[in-house]
Amino acid sequence: MPASVESTRFILIQTSHPGNVGAAARAMKVMGFSELVLVRPRFADVLCQEDTIAMASGAADILARARIVETLEEALEGVTYACATAMTPRDFGPPTSAPRPLFAELAASGHTLGLVFGSERYGMSNEDVYRCHAVLSIPTHPDYGSLNLSQAVQLLAYEWRQALGGFEVAARTADPLLADGRAVQGLLGHLQEALEHIGYLDPAAPKKLMPRLNQLFNRAQLTQEEVHILRGMARSMLRLQAPSGHRGDAGED
Repeated sequence: MPASVESTRFILIQTSHPGNVGAAARAMKVMGFSELVLVRPRFADVLCQEDTIAMASGAADILARARIVETLEEALEGVTYACATAMTPRDFGPPTSAPRPLFAELAASGHTLGLVFGSERYGMSNEDVYRCHAVLSIPTHPDYGSLNLSQAVQLLAYEWRQALGGFEVAARTADPLLADGRAVQGLLGHLQEALEHIGYLDPAAPKKLMPRLNQLFNRAQLTQEEVHILRGMARSMLRLQAPSGHRGDAGED
């Protein structure tokens, strides 16, 4: 059986800022994940603190189901493949990989996956990293590669969700109806009348304005709604008082 959303656990070790716990919960929920475990957070009541709830922003159900444990060993119970997170690889320990290629392999496995994140200040200890099967290193700019904890959670949640199949992008309910040739010609006639009325187009010397507008509308592939809008503009121009003794410049040949 391949990996799944239900067989995924996010583990945060010694998180110090309540807001990061809330933001991580939100990041998880956005990608459809729900299992959050905290290992020795700085505040024992972090799950019900005001900053945590505020930053969760609608992910209160993730916080309500979250567990707090004392050791990483407890947090990894039931996990068959654990991924540590680190900005730089260790000289010794599990292999380091970018998330995408490793997730592509893991998605076809039957593993229960644990994604493990260290504290904001110190990251993960070597001892905790050694408990994991792999180290994930998110590719970032070499001059500034530090990510906020919740940002790292969001990136890995997204990459793992994509590896599991992702979400469909919502399509428009229906394509807009295009205007046919008759509608466009009717619009052109209406506009010509309006432009003559306001003195912009001299009917005695129209030059090439209307053919150019015709070509412009053909390239634009006007919708029926857009034709209605432009004809409304023409109607408004026709309500204006016609200028006396002046013809505007309708463009060069």
